[in-house]
Amino acid sequence: MEMPVVDAAVVARKPALVAALQQVLPQDAVIVETAELRAYECDALTAYRCPPLVAVLPRTTTEVSAVLRICHAMGVPVVPRGSGTSLAGGALPTGDCVILGVARMNAVLETDYANRFIRVQAGRTNLSVTGAVESDGFFYAPDPSSQLACAIAGNIAMNSGGAHCLKYGVTTNNLLGVTLVQMDGTVLEIGGPYLDAPGLDLLGVICGSEGQLGVVTEAWLRILPKPEGARPVLIGFDSNEVAGACVSDIIKAGVLPVAIEFMDRPCIEATEAFAKAGYPMCEALLIVEVEGARAEIDAQLGLITAIARRHNPVEIREAADEDEARRIWLGRKSAFGAMGQISDYICLDGTIPVSSLPYVLRRIGEMSAQYGLGVANVFHAGDGNMHPLILFDANKPGDLELCEAFGADVLKLCVEVGGCLTGEHGVGVEKRDLMKVQFTSEDMEAQLWVKDVFDPGWLLNPAKVFPLDVTAERRAG
Repeated sequence: MEMPVVDAAVVARKPALVAALQQVLPQDAVIVETAELRAYECDALTAYRCPPLVAVLPRTTTEVSAVLRICHAMGVPVVPRGSGTSLAGGALPTGDCVILGVARMNAVLETDYANRFIRVQAGRTNLSVTGAVESDGFFYAPDPSSQLACAIAGNIAMNSGGAHCLKYGVTTNNLLGVTLVQMDGTVLEIGGPYLDAPGLDLLGVICGSEGQLGVVTEAWLRILPKPEGARPVLIGFDSNEVAGACVSDIIKAGVLPVAIEFMDRPCIEATEAFAKAGYPMCEALLIVEVEGARAEIDAQLGLITAIARRHNPVEIREAADEDEARRIWLGRKSAFGAMGQISDYICLDGTIPVSSLPYVLRRIGEMSAQYGLGVANVFHAGDGNMHPLILFDANKPGDLELCEAFGADVLKLCVEVGGCLTGEHGVGVEKRDLMKVQFTSEDMEAQLWVKDVFDPGWLLNPAKVFPLDVTAERRAG
């Protein structure tokens, strides 16, 4: 992957930049030492690293605004960072940038159960949002696998989803409003604690914009009453294609489970060794969960298992109690970590029509043989959000490049069958050169105009989303 050119003039201004930042932030909030900056040199796409010029850790919207005003005046690029869990390089620094981390901005600012919303600072972790309301019978629906660590800021930037997005949607379906700080320090409130805002849907523009338009410092989030009950069922099959066909049939039948998750044999074996969830050893495994009253759960699972039996499953097992249900989900949530114990990998993120699952899974298997690299599949099958894990050896020369070429072909396949390049991980640096595969020049130009309006100097989150030649051209004016 090509790295952007570092602006030597910006680097030369570092002493003046640091002095200005120390005037508006506490001493411990400005990080300048090389050893300490190493903590910010990459995110969860660890194949690429670059220490930033400076890192700052503000605690309030006012401090964020002050930082951005300074950087704007000095022409210094800024990379917003939540918890650094991006799998697409969304928070990868450049050597001439300021990392603006929101991890210290983690307070609950307001809770309103009557109107079903919570307002939080954007550095608060996903799981801790539910933690703040669950004792009162509520929860926050989006649940990425990294929910223990990932920040609401990053969830908004990438429009993150999770296992339960089939029923509850992704971040954009659960976001009511944001406080946004523009690159020049202007503070905007977009949306708010109500169902829909008048005028242009600027909230829809901000959610999923990958830090290109501003820094989100606070968010109003929709909270929901916890369901009366929930129960998952494990369904094992002797091939990936058959499992994919079963998913397609469940969706066609009009059933709406809260989640349908897919895991293939390599992932099942790694996860079972790691989490000991009691998964059956088979070629493909579905985890299907439904919720509601007991009678409703029984009726839905009855229909789902009847559909599954038409595909000759090797095993069907309903969770017998809450402990077994917890272990089933522990296994799925541990999948990425479990695979990391046995191999280096790149986790892809593309979406496809559910009806194309059998074909796409077969083609991924054929590509695996063609490239000579293993693949483990684990993904949100109900909404067609694919997450193939391409296995490679980071210490073997050429393996990373081979892995990336394989990944590019998989993502092109997603677009070919009517899907798109990303479902919830964003474009980041990983897919920026594939944007032209999905979008025409006219489509791309419309996106560039939006960026021009919010960030005319193209200083926010440089080298992401758009191909480098496009970014360089825009910054040059």
